[in-house]
Amino acid sequence: MSSSFKEIQIQHQKHYSNITSFLFPAVLSPNPFSSSTLSVFTDSIIAQKPFLDSLLLKTGAILFRGFDVNTAKDFNDVVEAFGFEELPYVGGAAPRTNVVGRVFTANESPPDQKIPFHHEMAQVPEFPSKLFFFCEVEPGSGGETPIVLSHVVYERMKERYPDFVEKIEEHGLIYTRVLGEEDDPSSPIGRGWKSTFLTDDKSVAEQRAAKLGMTLEWFEDGVQTIMGPIPAIKYDKSRNRKIWFNSMVAAYTGWKDARNDPVKAVTFGDGEPLPGDIIHDCLKILEEESLAIPWQKGDVLLIDNWAVLHARRSFNPPRRVLASLCK
Repeated sequence: MSSSFKEIQIQHQKHYSNITSFLFPAVLSPNPFSSSTLSVFTDSIIAQKPFLDSLLLKTGAILFRGFDVNTAKDFNDVVEAFGFEELPYVGGAAPRTNVVGRVFTANESPPDQKIPFHHEMAQVPEFPSKLFFFCEVEPGSGGETPIVLSHVVYERMKERYPDFVEKIEEHGLIYTRVLGEEDDPSSPIGRGWKSTFLTDDKSVAEQRAAKLGMTLEWFEDGVQTIMGPIPAIKYDKSRNRKIWFNSMVAAYTGWKDARNDPVKAVTFGDGEPLPGDIIHDCLKILEEESLAIPWQKGDVLLIDNWAVLHARRSFNPPRRVLASLCK
């Protein structure tokens, strides 16, 4: 272990052992013999990037705890230090606001709503490979960001429902969502079409949707987006394993608001409806395999979006968690 970081164990981590044994997520804190200031932290990230890359490859997620990260600007400096390219948030469903630099609010849907497990932007072709979360204000209570290893979910689903998994591997999934014109902050999928496509011109929105492989059907006060069929299972080349890379459970159980019926939000790639009982069982598997570490102010969580699904539990305010997406 190199000098600036100390790998620690905390409650709620899971221990995995197959070819190699590891704790999920890895948790790094400042080495007691070095300073925890922001500049030392960002310099250490730059200097020890190969170590951090290999740790992320092995574990899928790293929680940095106890470093001097206090503001959105500090968090932006941390993200910049990693040197990953920024991914513009085009085509995503969550209502978000840009705070500073490449830092956004995480999903701004109301505190009483849970956000189900998902890979970030799994329903569009260009999705981030890495995500950062930062706890600026820790929750009054609740509000954790549960995480789960995707290949474990795939293996459990394949074992329990081989025919179903074969069908989604073969046909993929189609996602359908109705967007209003403006953002609706009362909905977890409340992003309006103007901010989804970063334009107020319908023909530009059409072009941007087409680039994403999405078709649009316009109504008087909004638009229906149809995406797919797109793969539901992907192959993670860097780890040589299949992953449960889809938003099936999230769409089927959570894409609900005044405009959207979640049961119609996602179907098999051939248009057939999905079996509700299997989706709800998949949700159970996600819950069983996941873990949730309570946020502390200053925490920075780095997630490999190829390895890990994440969610959000409901909470009592205050809570301010910021996010940054990388290519």
